[in-house]
Amino acid sequence: MRDEAKTEAWRFAAGRGSARVMTSPAALPPLKAVFLDRDGVLNVDHGYVSDPAKLTWIDGAREAVAAMTQAGLKVLVVTNQSGIGRGYFDEPAMDRFHAAMQDQLAELGGRIDAFYHSPFHETAIVEAYRVADHPDRKPNPGMILRGLADWSLAPDEAVIIGDRHIDVEAGNRAGLPGYLFRGGSLRTFVGQVLGERVPALK
Repeated sequence: MRDEAKTEAWRFAAGRGSARVMTSPAALPPLKAVFLDRDGVLNVDHGYVSDPAKLTWIDGAREAVAAMTQAGLKVLVVTNQSGIGRGYFDEPAMDRFHAAMQDQLAELGGRIDAFYHSPFHETAIVEAYRVADHPDRKPNPGMILRGLADWSLAPDEAVIIGDRHIDVEAGNRAGLPGYLFRGGSLRTFVGQVLGERVPALK
């Protein structure tokens, strides 16, 4: 199972528009950051979730973030949040949800170093967010490119983990390898796909 998960991830990354040939993890520079989608990777996607009382963690998600933090990696969340543009909740509500995540991660020694969100959607009722193809909305790479710039990262010093093809495609457009999380324990998955490159995650 471990080898199968790893092989699928690297093959998928190479097939989704990455501009460079994927090589063995041992041939890559040290990993410095992991970009994560939010809904479906960290928390259960209940549909436009913003209420901290409804925060339900994916199995092993808090442990995965704690392990990455303790391994010295930056953990950066990139999340489409069209619920803001659609008027289901506002950015202060999202910020409260993220604060609850940080509080619960801290209990295990983990943290998210930055949240990047895209409130844009072509059917948004908030006019400022009614954009058909905003550069920040995945599968466009805008949020990832900003994260790379903000943290002075080269693309081959980071990876992305998401539960949808658009997450991996956004990473590939920014030059990152991507890993498609299909459920189960995120902690186990992180060990499978990143353990060779970061032995502390095994």
